[in-house]
Amino acid sequence: MGLYYLLKETHAGLDAYDPQNLLILATSPVTGAPFPGNARASAVGKSPLTGGFGEAEAGGGWGPELKFAGWDAIVISGAARQPVYLWVKDASVELRPAEHLWGKDTVVAREMVQAELQEPRAKVLTIGPAGENRVRYALIAAGPHDVMGRTGLGAVMGSKNLKAVAVRGTGEVSVAAPERLKEIVRWFASRFKDDPTNWFLWKYGTMGGPKLYGDMGALPTNNFKYGVMDGMERISAEHFQSAGYYIARTSCPACPVACRKETMVKEGPFKTEGKVHGPEYETLGSIGSNCGVNDPEAVLRAAELCDRLGVDSISAGVTIAWAMECGERGVLPEVVEGLKLEFGNGETLCHMIERISKREGIGDLLAEGVKRASAAVGKGSEEWAVHSKGMEVAAQDPRGFKIGAALGYAVGPTGGDHIQMEHDFQFETEKSKFFRDFQSLGLLKPVNSMDLGPEKVHLFTINQKVWSLYNCLDICIFVAAPGHTYTFRHIRDIVEAVTGWETSEAELLSMGERALTLARVYNLREGLTVDDDRLPQRLLEPISRGHADGNKVDAELLQEAVRGYYILMGWNEQGVPERITLESLGVGWVAQPGGSAVS
Repeated sequence: MGLYYLLKETHAGLDAYDPQNLLILATSPVTGAPFPGNARASAVGKSPLTGGFGEAEAGGGWGPELKFAGWDAIVISGAARQPVYLWVKDASVELRPAEHLWGKDTVVAREMVQAELQEPRAKVLTIGPAGENRVRYALIAAGPHDVMGRTGLGAVMGSKNLKAVAVRGTGEVSVAAPERLKEIVRWFASRFKDDPTNWFLWKYGTMGGPKLYGDMGALPTNNFKYGVMDGMERISAEHFQSAGYYIARTSCPACPVACRKETMVKEGPFKTEGKVHGPEYETLGSIGSNCGVNDPEAVLRAAELCDRLGVDSISAGVTIAWAMECGERGVLPEVVEGLKLEFGNGETLCHMIERISKREGIGDLLAEGVKRASAAVGKGSEEWAVHSKGMEVAAQDPRGFKIGAALGYAVGPTGGDHIQMEHDFQFETEKSKFFRDFQSLGLLKPVNSMDLGPEKVHLFTINQKVWSLYNCLDICIFVAAPGHTYTFRHIRDIVEAVTGWETSEAELLSMGERALTLARVYNLREGLTVDDDRLPQRLLEPISRGHADGNKVDAELLQEAVRGYYILMGWNEQGVPERITLESLGVGWVAQPGGSAVS
């Protein structure tokens, strides 16, 4: 839906901060229906970070609440003269003044809006100072535990002088076959703890990742130089729990997995402002190990600052790690504005996040993202700027037995996004549920984790289409195939039960492919080319330390994999979707005059 509006109603070459850029906040036909995994919503627009397709999803209550109010999506264009917020209550929609909210962090702004509306049950999207100051990787906070984190759409929201979108709905989502849906829900509830991955998420959440991936040699450390960090267990779930930082678990509506954890630092220099959302693995890997910081209290406080100030923790961590390496190499001064640019310095980490969100001092440079910052500094620093298409790479290092992530970072429509393929090591044996889940979609045999040949390209393409589908349906990947409790057939059954639409796995898979193809069309229209489908230099170098020591991504094999991917997607050698591909997916209009001008 978001891509349709971007392609139809914006023109090529538009600056992301131009009032004519759109911000689309969208749900799906199944959002808000009572089943586990129902609660995500999407933000879509032109990314100020990459100049191409921008999207981000968040769970929690905002998406379902919009559906309860009777709406599927909100499309925002133009820019207000003064700060405003949008208030949607069922069929009533109004803009309200927000000058008094400007400058407030996401938590304070949300609570102020709820109090002002006298609607404690209202769900509120809001930006923090980072979005107001157009930090190119500013996020949109969707609630106490949820953020639309990537691609900088919080900055787009800030450019429109839109501080918040509050929603309250008193209706419900109609379900075509409620008894059938209840059967699926009962089946899930009786089995999810038998599934190893869902059990892990229930017990630890993704906070269990640093120890798990560190043992594999896949934990990005010191700006992706190493695969393991000394003291890595101190920023993993087991330590948070045993040391008393872990407070409780919480969940999205209707989901028993409860993968979200609440944490707190009760005293000291890194004391949090009460209990806070326990950082996900991507946050721990980016602002923690990738910055060399193993102090659990510093990492918890830094994660809280990202959420409150409205900064994407992945992009912030990778950009700060780049600056720390610049200090280590003498490209930037070792001490900048009283801050020591050194790996492992938790105080520097927290102060940098604050300065980035306010664009103060060196924070103004780092707020531009690592691609622009390294181009401005020069002196060879581009060689250790870890991004793809301008977006900082997530904490899934392809050299750590996740080689499929290399292809994902290269061809993914938003660049350095890890939500393109599951971990490669999960598909190495026939006994794996991950492998079995994809047999019905054409995966014929297991694939070695570090293989980057045609079989891996095939596996990657299947998985990318499936996860693209889940973004379209706003269904959480933590409950669904591959590897989690629902099979792909269950996803089809959920769509049928909620909507009454008699569909098939093949038809659903084509939905995911259609979205990926439209995203490619949009990126081509905005000037991205085959030359942007590559990895940063750092990931082409061998990783050191740990179990993956010496592993690297071979540049020639990667380019061959990219070419193979184009073929499987029905694109030509320049990565342009063929006309027959567009027509077969029902989007031939993008090649027509007045369409997207693909040629």
